[in-house]
Amino acid sequence: MKRLVYSSLIALTLGASACTVAEVQRTVDGVIAGTGGATTLSREEVASGLRQALEVGIKKGSSQASQTDGYYKNSLIRIPFPADVQKVENTLRKVGLGNEVDRFVMTLNRGAEDAAKSAVPIFVSAIKQMTIQDAWGILKGDKDAATQYLKRTTSTQLQNAFMPVIRQSLEKTNATKYYADLVNQYNQIPLVQKVNPNLDEYATQKAMDGLFLLVAQEEANIRENPIARTTELLRRVFSQQNQS
Repeated sequence: MKRLVYSSLIALTLGASACTVAEVQRTVDGVIAGTGGATTLSREEVASGLRQALEVGIKKGSSQASQTDGYYKNSLIRIPFPADVQKVENTLRKVGLGNEVDRFVMTLNRGAEDAAKSAVPIFVSAIKQMTIQDAWGILKGDKDAATQYLKRTTSTQLQNAFMPVIRQSLEKTNATKYYADLVNQYNQIPLVQKVNPNLDEYATQKAMDGLFLLVAQEEANIRENPIARTTELLRRVFSQQNQS
């Protein structure tokens, strides 16, 4: 019986983004009233449920991103030529080096796809730092509140951990070499202002932005779509909320 009550309460928590505050309170009151008021909402289970929802979203988002063309053919997260040196791309295309530019952009995205395979443990480690108080703050947030919390509180740490992975992947796909070649060819053009931006930092940030976007989409999906609840805990959590 206690397990049923806890399951009902967790269901309320993880489904709260689809309800008003008043509806949330009514559901809580109803569950507690049904047990004679003998229990209270478990904050530990709230945090545990939110952590698991984020883990599911991260694993699915990372899986999508790490597939061949996961970045390159997804217009939402495809990594373009660095915007701060867009003049490099434009100039190189004008002098007949468009194919080389295209090859670089493809290998840049291949590097992000390769790095995404290693993202899960980095993100999961960050998720484990979520406190019970954080979880309750997320409870009344938007459909991507958990993802935004993760982005807000862990971006610096994740960037530091992810950059070596990205650097290795860019070298593996030859994106670093192709970019250096392009920049060197550009710098040899008469009268241009020479450039040498940090490709690792740019690719790391763009790769992280893409992963966060996919995680946010999956978080919203888990909250709203029963089919997306791929673990027993998530199915238990949300089934009661759907019946409320």
